[in-house]
Parts: sequence; C-alpha cells; structure tokens
Amino acid sequence: MKAIKKTAIATIINAALLSAAGTSVSTLAAEEETAKKNNQLEVIQVTARKRVENAQEVPVAVSALQGDNLDAYSSAGMDVRFMSAKIPSLSIESSFGRSFPRFYVRGLGNTDFDLNASQPVSLVVDEVVQENAILKGFPVFDVERVEVLRGPQGTLFGRNTPAGLVKFDTAKPSQEFEGYGAVSYGSRGAVDTEGAVGGALTDRLSARVSLLWQDKDDYIDNQAPGFEAKDEQGGYTEKAARIQFLYEDDDFTALLNYHTRDLDGSPIAFRANVIEAGSNDLVDNYEHDVVYQDAASRSTQQVESEGASLKLEWDISDEYTITSISGWESAEIYSRADIDGGYGGYSIDGESVAMGPGTIPFSNESADGIPEHDQLTQELRLASNFSGDFNYQVGLFYFDEELTIENFSYDTSNNGVLNGFVRQQQDTTAWAVFGSADYTFTDELKVTVGLRYSDDDKDFSANRLIGSPIPPVDLNVSDDHVSWDLSANYKLNDDVNLYGRIANSFRAPSIQGRVLFGSEATTAESETITSYETGIKSDVLDGQGRVNATVFYFTMDDQQLTAVGGGANFNRLVNADKTTGYGFELDTEWVLSDEFNATFNLSYNKTEIKDNNLSIAAPSRSTLNITDPVVDGKVFLDGNSLPHAPEWISNFTLRYNKELEDGNFFALGDISYRSEINMFLYDSVEFEGKALTEVGLRAGYEWAEGDYEYQVSAFVRNLFDEQQAIGAVDFNNNTGIVNEERYIGAEFKVNFF
Repeated sequence: MKAIKKTAIATIINAALLSAAGTSVSTLAAEEETAKKNNQLEVIQVTARKRVENAQEVPVAVSALQGDNLDAYSSAGMDVRFMSAKIPSLSIESSFGRSFPRFYVRGLGNTDFDLNASQPVSLVVDEVVQENAILKGFPVFDVERVEVLRGPQGTLFGRNTPAGLVKFDTAKPSQEFEGYGAVSYGSRGAVDTEGAVGGALTDRLSARVSLLWQDKDDYIDNQAPGFEAKDEQGGYTEKAARIQFLYEDDDFTALLNYHTRDLDGSPIAFRANVIEAGSNDLVDNYEHDVVYQDAASRSTQQVESEGASLKLEWDISDEYTITSISGWESAEIYSRADIDGGYGGYSIDGESVAMGPGTIPFSNESADGIPEHDQLTQELRLASNFSGDFNYQVGLFYFDEELTIENFSYDTSNNGVLNGFVRQQQDTTAWAVFGSADYTFTDELKVTVGLRYSDDDKDFSANRLIGSPIPPVDLNVSDDHVSWDLSANYKLNDDVNLYGRIANSFRAPSIQGRVLFGSEATTAESETITSYETGIKSDVLDGQGRVNATVFYFTMDDQQLTAVGGGANFNRLVNADKTTGYGFELDTEWVLSDEFNATFNLSYNKTEIKDNNLSIAAPSRSTLNITDPVVDGKVFLDGNSLPHAPEWISNFTLRYNKELEDGNFFALGDISYRSEINMFLYDSVEFEGKALTEVGLRAGYEWAEGDYEYQVSAFVRNLFDEQQAIGAVDFNNNTGIVNEERYIGAEFKVNFF
C-alpha cells in the first residue's frame, strides 16, 4: 500500500470544525461526577451535532453504547455485527463474514453485495466517513463510545445518510499515563488480545498506541465426496493497530491518527439446501461445523486497509473556532467462496458423483476483489461560541474516491480454473456546503435550522476480459440536492425535554455493473426522504431512571432497491416509486438499587413498498414457494416490507455489582431480540428469516492494587445456541447463511494509570 505517499497527501488537505456552542465538556464532566456520587445515572455525552452535548438535550433520536455493555457485547472476538439488535431500530448483516457489514436503521438499508454498493446508513469513525463497505468492517477496539443517530442526518454529516448514522469515537491521547491490556480464550481455540498505552511525550504532545490481535482455528470439516478434509474453514487471524498524536497549545490543537488492519481468514460458510423446502426451518441433519463443498479448499478472504487523518482546531478568538479534518482511507480485499455451497459435476475413479446435498442446478465458485482503492475527504468548519441566544456553524466538504473492483468466476469441475474475469472502475467526486444555526427563544425553547447543498458525480466502466465477450460498459450518473432539517427542543422542566424534528435528505445515484454472469449494467436515480419525528427525553426517579421515547413517520421517493440474485449471481438496481415507514423507539436505563442496574430498549418499524408496477425477475427455481403475485416470470412487490427490516427489535440488560473482600464481583446478562425478516425483496416461505433471540452472560471479579486495576471474567454469547438462517442465496438452491453458534470464553484484563 502507498501509506507514506497517501498520508502525506491526507495531511496537506484541511477539514472540519466541532462547534463549541452548547454544553461544555467541563460542565458535563462535573454533572457526571455528581451522578456517580449520588448513585444516579451518568450523563451521556454525545457529538451527534458535531459538538459535545448532553444526549438528553439533543433533538435527535440518538443512542450511545459504551462502558460495560460495549465490552460485554464485543466479547468473543466479534466483528462490528455485535451491535445488531443492541440499539433500537439497528440491525447489521453480512454475506462476506468479518468484512462488508450492511447496516439497517428503521428498516432502511441495502442488500447489494457488490463492492461499489452504497448504503443509506453512513459510518463515521473519528469524524471521517467510511464510504466503502470494506472500510466499515474495521475492528472495534479501544473505543470510547458508539453513537447511533436515527433518521436523516443529511445536513451536518451529509453523504448517504437518509436512514441514519453510526459513529465511532476511539479513545484519544492525554497527558495522563494510562492504558490497558486484555486477553481472552474461548470456543474453537479462539484467542482475542488487545491493549493500549498512552501518555505525555512533552508538556504539549501526547500519544496513544492501540493494538488488536485475534485468532481462531479453522474448525469446519468438509464432507463432500472426494474432498473430505478436517478443519478447512471458519478460522481467521485479525490484526489491527492505531497510533495517535495529540498536540495541545493554548488556542490550537492537532490530532494525527494512523490506523491499519490485516485480516487473513475464511469467508462466511455457504450451505447448500440447508433450508427445508416448504418451510424456513434448517434441515434436520444440520451441523454447524460441517459443510459439503467441492471448492472449500480454495475458499479464502484477505483484507488489508489503512488510513490517516489530521484534525486541526483553532480558537481564533473567544467567539469563533475553526476545525479542519483531512482524511485518507485505502482498502484491499480478495474473497473467494463456494457460493452454491454444495458439490457435483465431477468423477471419482471414473464414476460420476451425484450432486449434493440436495439438488445443485449448477456449480458457482466466484471471487470478488478490490486491488486498488483510495478515498480522500476534507471538511472545514467555522463555529461560533457566542454567550448569547444565537450560535451557528458553517462548513465545506469534499470527497474523492477511486475504486477498482475485480470479479472472478471459476470452473469448479476443472480444479477451479479461471473462466470469467471482469474489471470495474468507479470514480466518485462530491462536494457540499452546509450550515446550522441555533436560537434560544426562551429559557425553555431552543430551535435549530440546518441546510446543505450537495453535488455528487460518478464515472463507471466495466470490461469483461475473460468469458463471453460483451460490449464495454461506460456510465455516468450525477445529481445535486438541498437537504434540510428543522428541530425544536422544549425544556418542560429540569428533567424532561420534548423535541420535534422534520428532516429531508438524499442518497446520490448508484451504479451496479456486475457483468460477470450477465451483460446488463443498471443505475438508480437519487432517493429522497422526508422524515417527521417527535419525542420525549426524561430523567426520572431523582436521576435513577431515564426514559426516552420517539415516534416517527417517513416517506421515501424513488428508493434505491437491489434485486439480488434471482436467475444468476448478479444484482440489478431499481427505483421504487414510494416507500413509507413508521414506528416508535423506547430507550431506557434504570438504577434499581445500589447493586442492580438495568436497561430496556424496544423499537417497532413498519415499512411498505408502494409501487403498483414495480417487479423483478422471479428466481428461476420452480421449487421456491413465492407468496407474492408472479406474472410472466416477474414478481410484483407492491405492499412488501423492505428486506432485512424486522418490525420488532428489543434489548434488555441487567448488571449486578457487589463489594466482596477487597474488590468487586459483577455479573451482566443481556437478551436481544429481532422479529422475522424477509431476506429478499419478494416474500417466500423459505426465505423468511425466523425471529432470533440471543442471550449473553458475563461474570467476574475486579480489584485494585496501587496503580493497577485487574479483572478476571467468564462469558458466553448465544447462551442457548440459537441456530437459524439469517441470509440466503436464491439463484441456485436453498443455500443459507447461519448465525454464529454458542461461544464460551474467559478473559483477564488489567488497567494501569
């Protein structure tokens, strides 16, 4: 990778500003310390509007994940999908495994599996947008806080945020010497090690180094005739690092961040005919540690990524602050898998091998890769710090991405010889100018107005270099849009805030040019959304309870939808005339006693496609039980819910703490639930994913000795070993993707100061 060259470019570009308007960091810290002393809930600090604020006073539906819950959920070496169903209206899935996560908020997401797919949920890490889906899979470690902003975020965050935003803030350097180290061991020989250390280098310069190493042995046996092998899939080695330098002067700060990742492992396991025909049950003989694949030995997944950012912040007077954030990101991936998940079409000692398991209409072994990718971003903001009733921030944003994608197909019956190769090239440039203003009308009422103009342009080409020749594909799409929002926060009293918000945003046009097996490249026009929501944020029981509730309704025009699979291993883009959604979200925390704390979250999302003429090609297999109208080989979608959009998501946690000897015993349990999902745009019996409930437990003992704090714990994820299909391939057979099995582990951790 071109780390030195690109880091130099990234640090030359300038970017963005965190407005100092609103509650100060010191004020929030004081409130937090008071809460701890009085056994009250801590103040949750968020930067949902690019300034530090009390989450209870922000007129946005925002949830934060941090501390003990974040540690418990991410146990077992989990990738970013551990957050799925842990926050209201949030679900995450992947058909690649530990890379390429797909995020859904309030039912809005994108099932497209090609590597140039855009998503309506943006991921921002340390204030830099992670546009490509491979960037979104960076491991979660040494993270201070995760925020999920629900609803359109098109004014301040802009790019492709009509559904919402997931925001990660990593732990930053400080002048205090501190750090931690942790190691865990668990099921299937998995080892998870991470740590960080930071402190002062001079009286103005500090640094922090964070490291991650995860390793899991291959444990999935292959039992396809003639290809029998032990421990052939399922393992991975994940390495990641982050180093940050923070310079602090009286009126100026500079934060330099460099991060890198290296993953060497297996793709997700595709399992042929694992779903029982005529139902959505797994077949009776399903075994999680067994596959039946004739291309399993060639399955592999390698990911490398790196990036750098430079944040510069100047207080140019008591009333103004300028912030610049420059970012560079780069990713490479090669992922190869037996997509049909079965075997057949070959001979052993001159005798033909019957296909299996079940019917395999045709073999499909393919791979996708990104050999070259570069993303440059620049944001520059000016924010006021007035002491009066009015404050504002204005800014500029620039985005440039160069992306090369390679698609491969192989002849499984001929030892995996390459028989198809396509190269795609997509170059994207976008820029925006934006502003936001707050005005306090009375001690109780505060109103915020935001506006953003965005311009987006994509150039795309695709060439089939091996395989049946087709004409080269050359496409260009572009659009501009004015996003806006209007919100109001009314302080009913010191403990209760009411808010309302109307917001409009868009997702730029998309291109789908996966012509490995077909010849059609498709485009989708911009989708636009207008969302209405109102809610209450309240601290109750003298600060020992917190109840936040939101109701919302949205309409989306020309929603970009992806018809995945169907007749072959490719995708097609379509626009739905209109999609509607409505629901509610409940987010609560409770101090039950000196020893017990609890959280309970619940969300309901109802989505519906409204387009009488919208149809897609029906899957070619006659055995699939489709429940939608099918006319002349086309499935009509009007009235369907969106794919991977559960109506219900709920999460409950209970933590117990008890002083014991010279330390503290703790136990934490959590239950997450999501209701049924449709895996595709159409409804069918086989591809309706069942409701999924997963239970986790973590218990341990912690104690302090001098400048060290120690913790030993044991944990289990998916306690009752719930196993079911959470994804599928529809163009060949009832190939399914099954969720992770039960995981049991133990951890030792030390914090030092």
